[in-house]
Amino acid sequence: MDTMDFSSALLELKRGNRIARTGWNGKGMWLALTPASTFPAFAAKLGHAAYHRAIEAQDESVRLCAHIDMRAADGSMVIGWLASQTDILADDWMVVTAGFQA
Repeated sequence: MDTMDFSSALLELKRGNRIARTGWNGKGMWLALTPASTFPAFAAKLGHAAYHRAIEAQDESVRLCAHIDMRAADGSMVIGWLASQTDILADDWMVVTAGFQA
């Protein structure tokens, strides 16, 4: 298994690949980049942040900025993952392939 530093892993995210650390304790955890998007304000779901943004500005559309999301060990999705200093300095990042179970 080839590993890399965070700089290289970030480039893999930008290429559309999922990445993970071999040092993470949870099974099946990975990161993916969600690209920026724009959608009609009426499509924002009640109670979601985008809904509040649409009401606040009374815009016809909502712009969602690009962000990194994580699949947690319990299978849930964490929207807006933030790297720790340990994650940023780690050299055990890898590209996630089909059937990943690390």
